[in-house]
Amino acid sequence: MSDHNNSAPKSFSHEKVETNNFLLIVLTLLVVAVGGLVEIVPLFFQKSTTEAVAGLKPYTPLQLMGRDVYLREGCYNCHSQMIRPFRAETMRYGHYSVAGEFVYDHPFQWGSKRTGPDLHRVGGKYSDEWHRIHLNNPRDVVPESNMPAYSWLEKNKVDDTVVAQHMSALRKVGVPYSDEEISGAAEQVKGKTEMDAVIAYLQVLGRSVK
Repeated sequence: MSDHNNSAPKSFSHEKVETNNFLLIVLTLLVVAVGGLVEIVPLFFQKSTTEAVAGLKPYTPLQLMGRDVYLREGCYNCHSQMIRPFRAETMRYGHYSVAGEFVYDHPFQWGSKRTGPDLHRVGGKYSDEWHRIHLNNPRDVVPESNMPAYSWLEKNKVDDTVVAQHMSALRKVGVPYSDEEISGAAEQVKGKTEMDAVIAYLQVLGRSVK
């Protein structure tokens, strides 16, 4: 009787999956993909995640170019832009982040790495001159800072030949730029430095939610 029980065959499918590495990997990826789709796809149809909060405006040409410089220099590697709904976070940084603030960001800059402070509510916290000094040499205003200096931004001019194309591309993914705004974009950034652009971008962060 006991010999008969011990020799009972295992489930074929279960044994096949356990002993076939390739099949196990494929099925694991399939489960993760389906699970991810179930969690992510519904968000594209929820108004709370696809509609802009009241007062949110698309980036101006100068702010948009500043955001490009921000991405180019890898600022997101040390600064997140996502305040979590915890007391310790909101007391330090301000109102927690909401999805409707990021509908015009492609890609958004949420992140979780904070070598430096979160920047989502930095807009209006400091003057333009403070940011200019800070970017030229962070230790002039924050002695303990380990942030590198970005003094070359003061010398580099914004490329006014690409901003209209950039805005046109963003319009295709839902950012409501008008023809007039796009046609006049180059003139708005002409002669501006990358420092001007980055400061303009920083000064608008998080100001749509009071």
